[in-house]
Amino acid sequence: MITGKRYYGEEEEEASEEARWFRELVEEGSSLIGASNLRDFLPVLRWVDYQGVNKRLVTVQKGREEFMQRLIDEHRSKSREEGVEKKTMMGVLLSLQKTDPEYYTDEMIKSLGVGLLAAGTDTSSDTVEWAMSLLLNNPQTLKKAREEIDAHVGNGRLLEEVDISNLPYLQCVITETLRMYPAAPLLLPHESSQECSVGGFHIPRGMMLLVNAYAVHRDPKVWEEPTKFMPERFEGGKGGGGKLMIPFGMGRRRCPGEGLAMRVVGLALGALIQCFEWKRIGKEKADMTEGSGLTLPKAVPLEAMYRPCQSMLDTLKKL
Repeated sequence: MITGKRYYGEEEEEASEEARWFRELVEEGSSLIGASNLRDFLPVLRWVDYQGVNKRLVTVQKGREEFMQRLIDEHRSKSREEGVEKKTMMGVLLSLQKTDPEYYTDEMIKSLGVGLLAAGTDTSSDTVEWAMSLLLNNPQTLKKAREEIDAHVGNGRLLEEVDISNLPYLQCVITETLRMYPAAPLLLPHESSQECSVGGFHIPRGMMLLVNAYAVHRDPKVWEEPTKFMPERFEGGKGGGGKLMIPFGMGRRRCPGEGLAMRVVGLALGALIQCFEWKRIGKEKADMTEGSGLTLPKAVPLEAMYRPCQSMLDTLKKL
């Protein structure tokens, strides 16, 4: 989407090396941003990088900028050689740079690219992995989702973005996954702009504030059987019965990538269900232990067995 490049699959060695670098930047960045830092709890250490976290964050940020600058230079060079700019985010921004270079600077393009890469990669992939784990542990739900896709899309073509709105049960599966395993369980840190009082608690100016979306989504006083995977709780436009769902935050600071994320996850998960038959690797259910970080990865990566659906073989061969 950003540059029209794919890093996974049967690719050249150069692309594989670039993919490895990209994964390292994403994983290190997510780990550091979600790490517990003594400076957050002891203001006296604000000017002392006691744990070396700040130094590592600076290194990761430099790596991200270098990575994006390489993509910009490569895209710019290919556009000159081929004379045609691909309809990618990078191509559009570079074409706009020609008409308004003072606004569409390389720094601005890099910032947009880094924002998408940092916030829209492991969050979406983690959600798909959690969803597949839940579906494998609940085969009847997986069967119901596949039947819906077969009925509305068929096997003569791949599921497309326009189909997602016609797949309400698939959307329920994704919503229930985000309820149980929000991509950012504590959302993003905010800071009080002025002194205030909330729920009887005194909040000083400049205080870091975190919203525990994970706890909100699993509150037994609000949700019926909160630890049970039940996409049906969102069926029929019930929306959880008016209960608070905040996997993307809320208000003016709500995640701007929500629409894109729901489409990407819907397409990825829908295609996996449509094209393949899935089974667990053994009798035991998939491990649902949670990892740590700013996002919520699985502590034990999902392993599963799959094979192409017989009804989709002809369609898959045409790809």
